[in-house]
Amino acid sequence: MRANKNAVVARDRAGMQHSTSKAPMRALRSPALRGRVTVPGDKSISHRALILGALATGRTAICGLLEADDVLGTAAALAAMGVPIEKTGAVWLVHGRGTGGLTEPDGPLDFGNAGTGSRLMMGVVAGHEMSVVFTGDASLQRRPMGRVLKPLQQMGLIVRETGKETLPLTLEGSSRLRPIEYRLEVPSAQVKSAILIAGLHAAGKTTVVEREPTRDHTERMLRHFGAEVAVVPEGAGARVTVTGDAELIGRDVIVPGDPSSAAFLAAAALIVPGSDILVENVLMNPTRTGFYVTLQEMGATIEFINAREAGGEAVADMRVRHSPLTGVSVPAARAPSMIDEYPMLAALAAYAKGTTHMAGLAELKVKESDRLAATAAGLALAGVDAEAEGDTLRVLGTGAVRGGGPVATRMDHRIAMAFLTMGLGSASPVSVDDIGMIATSFPEFPDLIAALGGKLEPVDGKPA
Repeated sequence: MRANKNAVVARDRAGMQHSTSKAPMRALRSPALRGRVTVPGDKSISHRALILGALATGRTAICGLLEADDVLGTAAALAAMGVPIEKTGAVWLVHGRGTGGLTEPDGPLDFGNAGTGSRLMMGVVAGHEMSVVFTGDASLQRRPMGRVLKPLQQMGLIVRETGKETLPLTLEGSSRLRPIEYRLEVPSAQVKSAILIAGLHAAGKTTVVEREPTRDHTERMLRHFGAEVAVVPEGAGARVTVTGDAELIGRDVIVPGDPSSAAFLAAAALIVPGSDILVENVLMNPTRTGFYVTLQEMGATIEFINAREAGGEAVADMRVRHSPLTGVSVPAARAPSMIDEYPMLAALAAYAKGTTHMAGLAELKVKESDRLAATAAGLALAGVDAEAEGDTLRVLGTGAVRGGGPVATRMDHRIAMAFLTMGLGSASPVSVDDIGMIATSFPEFPDLIAALGGKLEPVDGKPA
C-alpha cells in the first residue's frame, strides 16, 4: 500500500504549531440564542476509530471524524507508521495494516497538545518491534505519562529514559508482550484504553480492573472491529478483558457529535435569557452524560429527543432553553463522566442561585493546564465568589455575572471556551488572553456561537 497525498496533508496540518503570538478574544452580552446546529464529531471516538482502523485488516470508513488538531495528530502519527489514510468527500478512509503491522517512523511523533492521542498511541507502539520518540507541545510535555507507562512496562514496553515520566520519551515496543491483570490506580479511560490496545498484541487475556466506571468507547469499538472483549461488573466498577493475538477487521464507523463540545452550546443557551436552541446528533453514552445530569438537577430545561443508536453508541438531539438555575452538590463519583466539563459547569454555576459544590476534581490538575486553579482564577477575575481547595471547587452563584478579564487560558482550550461562553450573559464583557488552542478540539466554536446569535469579537474590535 502507498501513503497518499491526503495522509501527508493530515500529517502536515497536525504538525503545525500554534503561533507564539496570542489571539485574545472577548464575549459580549448577547441577545437570545436561537437555531439548530450540529457539533463536530466526538474526539474520544475519533482517536479510537483511526487507531483501531489502522490495526485492522482491510478498509475502515469513518464518517463524522473530528477534524481538529488533536485528532489530525493521531492520523499523522499513524501515517508516519505506514498506514495509508485519505479523505474522500466527508469520509476518512483508513487502510489497515493489521495487528502488529505498523512500521517504525522515520522521526519523532509530535502529538501537539493531544493527551489522548499520545497515551493511546503508546499502547499501539508497545506491541510493535520499534523504537519511537514521543513528543508534544510545552503543555503536553508537562503532563504525567507515568500512569500509562507503568502497566505498559509490565507488559514489555521499554522506556529508554529511566525514571522519566514526561515527554519527550523514547519508547521501545515488542511483538512479544505479556498479558497482565492491572488494577487502575486512578479512574482513567486513557490508561485503560492504552492497556487494552496493547493487549491486542499479547498472547493471552489482558484485564483492566476499574473501581468506578470510565468512558467505555474502547470496549465498544473493539467489539465493533471483531475483538473478543468481556466486561464483568465488580463492585461499582468492572473487570474488562481483551483476548490477545487479535485479528481486527476493518469496519464503517459513524462518529456522533461530541457531548463535551455540545456542553458549551447548552451552557450558552442556559445563560442567555430567551434562548432556545437544538443541538443535533449528540453522543449520549452514559459514561459521558454527567454534565447533563447535573444541569437537570440544577433545574435546566433540557429535552433529549429522537433518541437512537449509531455505530453502537446512543445518540440524541438536544433542545435547551434558558432556565433559572439553582446551586447543587455534585458527587465525586460523577467526576469521570464529566471531567472535561467542570470548567464550563463552574462558569455556569455563577448564574445559578446558591452554592454549587464540586468534589473529586484531582484529575483537573493534570489536564492541559491545572484546570482547577485556572477556573478559580478566571471566576475571581469575573467577580464570582469561588474557592478551590484540595480536589474541590465551590462557586457561590448570584444569578448574574459582572464580567472581566483577561482570563489566563494557560494554553487550555476548555478554559478559553468556558469563559467566553460565560461572557455571553455577563453585564460587562469577559475576555480571554488567547483562543489559538481552541483548534485542538473544537475549531468551529466561534462560528457556531455566532450562528446562534452570540457575540464574540477579537479584543482589537474586528469581527470574530
